[in-house]
Amino acid sequence: MRIIVCIKQVPDVTEVKIDPKTNTLIREGVPSIMNPYDLHAIEAALELKEATAGKVTAITMGPPQAEEVLREAISMGVDDAILLTDRRFAGADTWATAYTLSMAARKIGFDLIICGKQAIDGDTAQVGPEMAEFLNIPHVSYVRKIHNVSSQEMIIERLMDDCYEKIQVCLPALITVVKELNNPRPPSIRGKMAAKKAVIPRWNADDINAEEEKIGLKGSPTMVKNIFAPPPRGERRILEGSPEEQVDILLKELRRLGCL
Repeated sequence: MRIIVCIKQVPDVTEVKIDPKTNTLIREGVPSIMNPYDLHAIEAALELKEATAGKVTAITMGPPQAEEVLREAISMGVDDAILLTDRRFAGADTWATAYTLSMAARKIGFDLIICGKQAIDGDTAQVGPEMAEFLNIPHVSYVRKIHNVSSQEMIIERLMDDCYEKIQVCLPALITVVKELNNPRPPSIRGKMAAKKAVIPRWNADDINAEEEKIGLKGSPTMVKNIFAPPPRGERRILEGSPEEQVDILLKELRRLGCL
């Protein structure tokens, strides 16, 4: 089985600040990490590799320093990795990002693509499903279990709000996974040595035959107009007394405010 796992380098969200002039994240001086959900995608890919004697390729789109997360993936057991980096990719929204990743996946070839359910810096959960649409393959999101994998199909469980769905999906396909799926393995010593020595190819827009008008800012139909912190909430009041007394106080306050 040929498996592609899509990963992303994201800023540590506890350190993120917003530039009030540009309404973009301030990334300079902010430590970067692998998107946590992508660790579960890597583990899922490695487990399928072990079960099917397959091959796993990790890909990411980003600046040259995004190579760090690809080496981390190799240290966990991924076979090889490819960095999609090009100034023309800059400013991409989820649509243009999905197009770029899908063109790379098409060039590599695959039976299954695995993504984390979402990236913690954007929280859109759109890139995976959009990739599937560009590639014209089935996709299932929020996967919590994988069963009965063969060369042609697989049975998966999809997490819902208060239940789960069991779905049979034909390959090739794309899935996005949740943290309930597995516990990511730590990098091994041998893996770290392999990651340090690995030569990671860098592909630009020409390497993946991407159309100029579909990548980066030019290919992005959406843009961020404004980012702001929500205003502070009003004064809070903690009601005291027995439940009956608290209800009476609450009713009086609601009447005072004209809500009743």
